[in-house]
Amino acid sequence: MKAKAALTALVLSAGVVLVAPASAQDHAVTQAAVNTYRASNGAPGAAAVVREQAGMWGVTSGTTALGQNRPFGAGDRIRAGSLTKPFTAAIVLQLVAEGHVDLDASVETYLPGVVRGNGYDGDLISVRQLLNHTSGVNEYLWLGGGINPIEHLRPHTLAEVAGWGLAQPPLFAPGAGQQYSNTNFILAGMIIERVTGNSYDQELAGRITGPLGLTGTYLPTPGDKSLPPGHVRGYVGRFLYVDFTELIEPSVGLSGGGLVTTGADATRFFQALMAGEVVPPAQLAEMLEPAAGGPVNGYGLGLERFPLPCGGEAWGHYGLWPGYQSVAAATTDGRSAFVAANVINNIGGESDSVGGGNSVHRGVTVTTVLCDQG
Repeated sequence: MKAKAALTALVLSAGVVLVAPASAQDHAVTQAAVNTYRASNGAPGAAAVVREQAGMWGVTSGTTALGQNRPFGAGDRIRAGSLTKPFTAAIVLQLVAEGHVDLDASVETYLPGVVRGNGYDGDLISVRQLLNHTSGVNEYLWLGGGINPIEHLRPHTLAEVAGWGLAQPPLFAPGAGQQYSNTNFILAGMIIERVTGNSYDQELAGRITGPLGLTGTYLPTPGDKSLPPGHVRGYVGRFLYVDFTELIEPSVGLSGGGLVTTGADATRFFQALMAGEVVPPAQLAEMLEPAAGGPVNGYGLGLERFPLPCGGEAWGHYGLWPGYQSVAAATTDGRSAFVAANVINNIGGESDSVGGGNSVHRGVTVTTVLCDQG
């Protein structure tokens, strides 16, 4: 582990070579946006992958590993962070379509006794409120909430992680506000397991990654911090970097942020989701309904709305994990995009929350990319 935490020093010069596939020559707007995105974050590398009806293309800037000339590829794996949430929401909505879950039923219905005490009453919180962050359930990741940082280095269960959030008082009464909280989607993962009798990763494979052929997307086994060959190295810092690729325990994320994915897979998933191939039309409409009184952009059920500068809108999500930041979104006309960089500048000060400061560069970049017609 000491090798993983070793400090790597690099001063980024103005002469960094930008490597892009030949298909990117017709997408100067996207290349410029990705270059700017990488520079604004001080990232060793960044990339965009775009999927259209006619096929897939991408651009890359910088490198996936310090000290090496390794441009991003569409099949390179990253730790996806909260890009996991739309996958989790889609599984819940499939269960809704099958009659196994009622969005407006209480959490207590599916997780008796779990959300109880410390100001919480699971009878008053609905499944819908978990998925659109209006439950008032507190965030489990705040280090200031009494969680020992060492907890991020050993394996965990969904119930244990949810307990970290529930040990902190509610943010507000259910339905009285909207606040992004990863604990909501940990509880959603617990509902999936309780209703189906299977593990979250089994349901993920059987319902989404298997049917869609997402061969680069999976939930790591708790305790396994490694990534398979063909992955992006993830760093924390700016100019001076620490390699976090295999440092943080993956089961800290689970159904709220634990997935590993690729640009090719993320664009395939969001394209299929918006095309009605993942959940039926009635449930997709529920996912695209923003919570009343939420942020300007709107957050539905595990999806955020992205207004496009060229007109119209896309739906997707941000992703953040120590060493990685990403965003993916798709329009209803079959166009999807994924943008990622292999750095975050600090662990505690950046957020995947809707409208969070770190999300601004990613949001602008992905909407620019979605509007680039070449």
